[in-house]
Amino acid sequence: MDSSPRGGGGSAEVMVAEARRAFFVMFAFLAVVWAVQLVNWLDGYRLDADFGIVAQNPARLGGLFTAPILHVNWAHLEGNSGPLFIFGFLAAYRGVKRFLGLTLLVALTSGAAVWIFERGDVVTVGASGLIFGYFGYVVLRGVFDRHLIDTLIGVVMAASFAYLLVVAVPGTPGVSWLGHLGGLVGGLVGAWVFRDRSRTPRAAAVATAPARTAAVADPLPVRADRPAVGHPRADLHKELDDLGLL
Repeated sequence: MDSSPRGGGGSAEVMVAEARRAFFVMFAFLAVVWAVQLVNWLDGYRLDADFGIVAQNPARLGGLFTAPILHVNWAHLEGNSGPLFIFGFLAAYRGVKRFLGLTLLVALTSGAAVWIFERGDVVTVGASGLIFGYFGYVVLRGVFDRHLIDTLIGVVMAASFAYLLVVAVPGTPGVSWLGHLGGLVGGLVGAWVFRDRSRTPRAAAVATAPARTAAVADPLPVRADRPAVGHPRADLHKELDDLGLL
């Protein structure tokens, strides 16, 4: 038997590396948003008028991708910066490439909801759609990935920030509830589209393998204190081991 934590330690190192990349990606993204806001402010907010989303206007479809980095004033940006960083980091720390795909999907669903259903005399800007998308993704990701830690994070985020949903329904003046709702839907869909497909086949293979080949099916080092494959607590021990907690 091998009692060294090489398998878990490697996974933990990968997770730390991805979390570090996620931090710098979100820091850089916020830096860009604040720099754009400074230019926008100095130019009398002409960027909002030129690059925001205007519903049912084919010439303004590009606003689906530019509107999330624009804001109507400094208070708007300040209010979005904290949630954008928190939810963006949580969405990105399992993989930046997956996060970039999620961001594109959420920008499309949030912007499309505004472009299709909003009034044509309204210009819509702001990162709120991305925030709601990241929120929805974080809440459901652990369920689809069958990942204990991410599931617990999703439960905590859902319980702590459920109040955000009140601005994803009609009735809040001056707020693009359509963008919020579209972003939320995009995040929920993204949790399924960008799920970790490598986990499910392995779990199914272990579940259907004969008992005599179970040791071969599990490539992780065998530890004396780890439950056998198929044991009810085996997945929990693997998650804790990956985080370096065992």
